[in-house]
Amino acid sequence: MHIYIIFAHPSRESFSKAVLDAFTRGLEDRNHSYEIADLYEMGFLSEMDEEQYFRELNMNPLSPVPEDVLREQEKIDRADALVFIYPLWWSDCPAKMKGWFDRVLTHGYAYYYDEQEQRHTRIDIQKALVICSAGNTQEYLEETGIFQAMKVIMLNDRLLGVGVREARLEVLDGMLPGDDSMREPNLKKAYELAATL
Repeated sequence: MHIYIIFAHPSRESFSKAVLDAFTRGLEDRNHSYEIADLYEMGFLSEMDEEQYFRELNMNPLSPVPEDVLREQEKIDRADALVFIYPLWWSDCPAKMKGWFDRVLTHGYAYYYDEQEQRHTRIDIQKALVICSAGNTQEYLEETGIFQAMKVIMLNDRLLGVGVREARLEVLDGMLPGDDSMREPNLKKAYELAATL
């Protein structure tokens, strides 16, 4: 299986980077191939410019798509599964990753409508896995409704709505600054999540 991993964290010393390393070790040990988009390292442009905005607004799939967006769509097309790894910031992914969704899931690729106004997609992905680290506990995220909101937005809207058949969200919780008690259990979990693909 070939996995495309979209990773977002500005620091190479972050826990999120350690999660990425543990997860890819798990993939290698299971003989999966993978490709990584390190959005910060590659300088991915997260802001949609006016030209791309008008392309999406006009719903014209024949308008040109930016080259960097086409490259991302080609990576998706090569993949059997997608994995997103990021820290939870203000109940969502970093802006860099949100911009990836804004720019890459274009009209004519992620969604388009036929003459009967039926929605379709060109994306054909069996599975997606979202792995995010959080300072708060899973229990707190569930009690406050944040976890459910994360699932609705990340899974239902951004993935299941555009050609991904199965998607799930895993939170590596309890990662408070200065408290490393959950570091190793969470890295072990990240490694083991590779087996679920």
